[in-house]
Amino acid sequence: MEEPSQVLVEVPLATGVDVYLFAGPSMLDVIRRYNLFSGGGVMPPEWGLGFWYRAASNATGQEILSLTQEFRDRKIPCDVLGLEAGWHTHAYSCTFAWNATRFPDPASFVTSLSSRNFHVNLWEHAFTHPSSPLFTPMRNLAGDKGVWGGLVPDFQNPQARKVFGDFHGKALIDIGISGFKLDECDNSDYTGGWSFPEISRFPSGVDGEQMHNLFGLRYQATLWQQFQERKQLTYSLVRSSGALAAPFPFVLYSDLYDHRQFVRALVNSGFSGLLWCPEVRDAASEEDLIRRLQTVVFSPLAMINGWYIPNPPWKQLDRKKNNANELADDWHPLEARCREIIGWRMQLIPYLSAAFATYARDGTPPFRALALDFPGHPEIAKIDDAWMVGDRLLIAPLFAGEPDRTLMLPPGQWHDFWTGNPVAGGTAFVIPATTRNIPAFVRTGSVFPIASITSSTGDQASRALDIRLFGDGRLPFILNTPEGESLLLSWDPATAKGTVVQHSSRPYTIKNWTKQG
Repeated sequence: MEEPSQVLVEVPLATGVDVYLFAGPSMLDVIRRYNLFSGGGVMPPEWGLGFWYRAASNATGQEILSLTQEFRDRKIPCDVLGLEAGWHTHAYSCTFAWNATRFPDPASFVTSLSSRNFHVNLWEHAFTHPSSPLFTPMRNLAGDKGVWGGLVPDFQNPQARKVFGDFHGKALIDIGISGFKLDECDNSDYTGGWSFPEISRFPSGVDGEQMHNLFGLRYQATLWQQFQERKQLTYSLVRSSGALAAPFPFVLYSDLYDHRQFVRALVNSGFSGLLWCPEVRDAASEEDLIRRLQTVVFSPLAMINGWYIPNPPWKQLDRKKNNANELADDWHPLEARCREIIGWRMQLIPYLSAAFATYARDGTPPFRALALDFPGHPEIAKIDDAWMVGDRLLIAPLFAGEPDRTLMLPPGQWHDFWTGNPVAGGTAFVIPATTRNIPAFVRTGSVFPIASITSSTGDQASRALDIRLFGDGRLPFILNTPEGESLLLSWDPATAKGTVVQHSSRPYTIKNWTKQG
């Protein structure tokens, strides 16, 4: 007989509360129903699934153009270039106005990056500096307490969202900005209590405690609305989100930096309609850099955040030396290894697109805990350092400084993603730290597309696919986007022939069908 279960809902002082209960034959069905109730999962633009790099905060426009040219010259894939706090004339609080010394012609700068297939993402937070062009129009649409000398927008107020959003739309999105990184909206217990107090009052009638719960969500909605009005897609970053956010095209990140905790966050976010970016910043060793980079490639948003170093980390791991432009004596082998790993991300984009398309269609989280796919196995339910990507790929990362890791591979037949060799599930085994690539396993029978490695997703050559067959190839690959793009790859074991059916404005070409292992 099953033990009875209880759910405790603790509600602070409130005039009324609505409680929704989602049920289903399985935990995965419950999560799907919750995500669909939220509006369905997000379907990012293809460029958002490419590789991201955030430049040093104090970099000038010319330095950033030089960096992006270096990426293209050295064949390091990158789709999104992020600008950090230095693009503002004042950043704590923010002006949302370009620093003319560093960026004398912002529109031309953004156009130049766009011509090289780079999308630009801007860092900001919402606290509005007195010198900002937004300060006066927002003065009566903000809370009664400030942060860092700036106004706190009342994002619960539709008029405040319109004024704040319209400014971003006209001044930034209309010159080509593709997304934003919304920082400092979390009021985290780990950040020293810098945010607005809970006794704050806002024109909409909410207090500071309520606003802290609403702030990240309403902030996202404010800027997303601008892209929706322009019928433009975005994929952006945010430091605080919450319930019913599955449709929001924003990925969570954190200033904390423990690799294992980043993995745990990635695994657990799938339970609540959220996405997590285990970004790479610095690293304690080459091994640490490689293991972190391998993890981020198999995450919702693959990003190196170099906001406090002028040179990519593979050139110099030591932060102080990097800032002094003292490069490592022989950084080229490490760059080559990182280039290879970033290339994996480009190869995965069709597969990731299919996983997100399923998320949008039926609410299945594209990145999720093993417990959701393999219920009824208590030993699987405990695993918080491995996850499913899509319907057929399992990732189990390694961590620097640890001699090995143990993995309980779920029941059934699997294949090593890298070699195609069969691996039997159902028992635990040890993976040594000497393993070169991140441990990854594919369900037997899978048809799996691998894209050509290109400098960006904008390169038409990225649509050329190698099709890998793991086992007998009985599980077809299906990509159906909300916009009506589709790709069906199926294999007939009896005739040993593949079939391609697609509808796309940028059709794929198939180079090879290859049986793995």
